Amino acid sequence: MKSDIGLIGLAVMGENLALNMESKGFTVSVYNRTVSKVDKLINGRGKGKNFIPCHTLNDLVLSIKKPRKIMLMVKAGKPVDLLLEALIPLLNQDDIIIDGGNSEYHDTDRRIKLCSDKRIHFVGTGISGGEEGALTGPSLMVGGVPEAWPSIKKIFQSIAAKVEGSVACCDWIGTGGSGHFVKMVHNGIEYGDMQLICEAFHIMKTLLKLSAPEIHSIFAEWNKGSLNSYLIEITSEILDYLDCDGNPIIDKILDAAGQKGTGKWTGQTALDIGTPLNLIVESVFARCLSAMKDERVRASKILHGPRIAFSGDKNVFINNVKDALYASKIISYAQGFQLMKMGAKEFGWKLNYGNIALIWRGGCIIRSTFLKDISEAFNKNSELTNLMLAPYFSKQLIILQEKLRHVVATAVTNGIPTPAMSSAIAYFDGYRCERLPTNLLQAQRDYFGAHTYERIDKPRGEFFHTNWTNMT
Repeated sequence: MKSDIGLIGLAVMGENLALNMESKGFTVSVYNRTVSKVDKLINGRGKGKNFIPCHTLNDLVLSIKKPRKIMLMVKAGKPVDLLLEALIPLLNQDDIIIDGGNSEYHDTDRRIKLCSDKRIHFVGTGISGGEEGALTGPSLMVGGVPEAWPSIKKIFQSIAAKVEGSVACCDWIGTGGSGHFVKMVHNGIEYGDMQLICEAFHIMKTLLKLSAPEIHSIFAEWNKGSLNSYLIEITSEILDYLDCDGNPIIDKILDAAGQKGTGKWTGQTALDIGTPLNLIVESVFARCLSAMKDERVRASKILHGPRIAFSGDKNVFINNVKDALYASKIISYAQGFQLMKMGAKEFGWKLNYGNIALIWRGGCIIRSTFLKDISEAFNKNSELTNLMLAPYFSKQLIILQEKLRHVVATAVTNGIPTPAMSSAIAYFDGYRCERLPTNLLQAQRDYFGAHTYERIDKPRGEFFHTNWTNMT
């Protein structure tokens, strides 16, 4: 018997994906460099199931139907390259290699060329949903060599999360590294979502002096409306979780955040392409600042801020925080989708933004009802330049901006950091500003570096220089 697909890498994500594939009726060949993990799966969670255990790469290759489909679930970077070096010589023309890790999209482009020289199809697939999603239904963003898609489509759409009954959260994204690019942007948006939620939590805890159980109830209520999402849901559950002593465990967790790099890649890409990504980049920097725990503790003893005091109706202000969070979320997603549009232009991809929003509606970490509105916005106008200009979202922002301004101003007045919310309103105001002060910036650049400038009374594309010091 031959298998339908092979999978290399049996850490939790890889093992769960293999179990997911098998549960949908596919026979899966499995291999891990530490072969004891293969035996553990076969004798444990995979016992009696349709798996073919393999203790060598050659055994794996020989066990799969042609054209072979082999999925790599190994750590991104050098481990993928080393595995390709060993695997490619064992394969034949038209075999397919699928990288399901969090690879950098430029690496995917490079590996596509490497494999195409051997007439092997390479696919870069972004996977979101974590360990649970891998087992029960992730969101899959598939890119690479188009010829590979028909061969893997059935398997991938079978294992993906489903929304609206049977719509798979998996589709073809585009050529090259576009699948991993879109997953990178997804992760950047995820950084923004998480930071915005943390800022709302911080304001309610620090300014309103609410307890974790009280904030739990607020987030649980928010999850019933426009903010309904996986991250709001788990935030509510986290705040309700008690330690063994009966106190909220959230109050005992160290405030020093980690990160794996995809948020940083998103910011670096935005800088390379030249598109503003203020909120998401601030979310990355917020994690960096949080990691400076010891230094912040010392600074808190020296750098004193205003006395924190709230006056007014708490319930009204809580509702303002909710609206500020929603408005900031719109602006964050607008930046993320703008980056995808600029990336598509830069790299020659044809991305379907309505489909991408649909893929993210289930399985992935940022899944939410909000994404349906985004999908509808792009489906109504595929040429939409910025999500904030879609009629539904522009109306929401015009209504909610007052609440966002009030919450940010209150936080600043009380010395409570809100880097993501603050950058949200700054981006909104900058984007809607017909004339920015960068005319002065251009004059400065021309003064010290003769960089030239354009004039508003002359056609675009004509450049001028002023002899500011009248020097000959």
